[in-house]
Amino acid sequence: MDSIILSRIQFALNAGFHFIFPPITIGLTLIILIIESKFLRTRDDTHKKLSQFLIKILGLVFALGVASGIVLEFSFGTNWAGYSRMVGDIFGAPLAAEGISAFFLESVFLGVLLFGREKVSPKVYWLSSLLVFIASHLSGLWILIANSWMQTPAGFKLLGGKAVITDFSAAMLNPSVLERVLHTIIASYITGSLFVAGIAAWYLIKNRDIKHAKPLFQLSIIIFIITAFLQFLTGHAHSVQVGKTQPEKMAAFEALWETRAGAPLSVFGIPSEKDRKTYLKVEIPRLLSLLIYFDSKAKVQGLNEFKKDETPPVFLPFTMYHLMIGLGSLFALVSVISLILLARKKIYDTKWYLYLMLFISPLPLIANETGWIAAEVGRQPWAVYRVLKTVDAASVTVPAWQILFSLIVFSLIYILLLAVFVRLLMKIIKNGPGNVKSGY
Repeated sequence: MDSIILSRIQFALNAGFHFIFPPITIGLTLIILIIESKFLRTRDDTHKKLSQFLIKILGLVFALGVASGIVLEFSFGTNWAGYSRMVGDIFGAPLAAEGISAFFLESVFLGVLLFGREKVSPKVYWLSSLLVFIASHLSGLWILIANSWMQTPAGFKLLGGKAVITDFSAAMLNPSVLERVLHTIIASYITGSLFVAGIAAWYLIKNRDIKHAKPLFQLSIIIFIITAFLQFLTGHAHSVQVGKTQPEKMAAFEALWETRAGAPLSVFGIPSEKDRKTYLKVEIPRLLSLLIYFDSKAKVQGLNEFKKDETPPVFLPFTMYHLMIGLGSLFALVSVISLILLARKKIYDTKWYLYLMLFISPLPLIANETGWIAAEVGRQPWAVYRVLKTVDAASVTVPAWQILFSLIVFSLIYILLLAVFVRLLMKIIKNGPGNVKSGY
């Protein structure tokens, strides 16, 4: 393998590992804020214990997210020097804003949540939970602004081979940022709610900590039901944006080889780039045109419209995109079941349903990863869409053997960190919300 392929694999490993934690963080901060609001109003000790329990988990998740996120930032200067030289002045702005306006705010007030329960007033403690909630969302917002600019760059011009901001607002509010932020935040709520629902379901199955498990399960299920339906709307809006601003990416998502009026929506298939054909395809006539342009006869560009050296690979984006949609459909189906059982007041003692929630609780993490892979591989061969190719973004002075060595080391470290994370998480869960105390 050459150094560029190895750099891409290494960055994918780093980003993929890191992306486990921010969605859980964002989802947890929402649930904690709701529980703290209830505690402030009722002063019910159950809510206090539940909040302390989730804050302990949040601290663990946050620590792993920070550790893995730092590696990503360093990699821009090591493996992607060409990228840093050309667009670093633009890309660095949201990263700096994330550090100043979000990371430090979240770190400080998470410290209050972890260690300040008995040291500050209930109102100040509630305010801390609100600020952690806001900071986690601000952090996600700035990172998504940076990523969206890579997908749909705006508000800049090239001067002497460097991208320079000419309109900060246009750069930050680029054509894909709103859809991407909404889609990712809702995905994070699904991730966090199912993560918590899985924990509460385990308690209910084991018939322990029932006093705390029932309200925790009910709250997480309500959030899950709402967000699972909302995600279809944000997902559709995001797909429409991709179809209009990155048509070759959408063509890869759908394995649409030829431009077609009244293009079908692909449900299943095995695309072959060599044969430029999709085998075993199952499709719904005209639906892609209808969904993107709200016109069943509208023309959708196929991969034949673009230069071969400027089109993305097809198999991986197609597979990951459809797997993400499949998981989203599963979540919608489970949310309907949840709504029925919630209305009938049977969510606590329907055993097969509790096992189902335990089983699907980690699946949003897979949906997040597959959606990210589809979006990033679907942008290839561009590091910055139609501005900078990935091959030109890499560091030319770093030899392949050094990248391979660091890739192996990172893999071993991440396996160790993940094992430690799971072990500490299980220790907190087994201890239970009834026995939890502030701090670590």
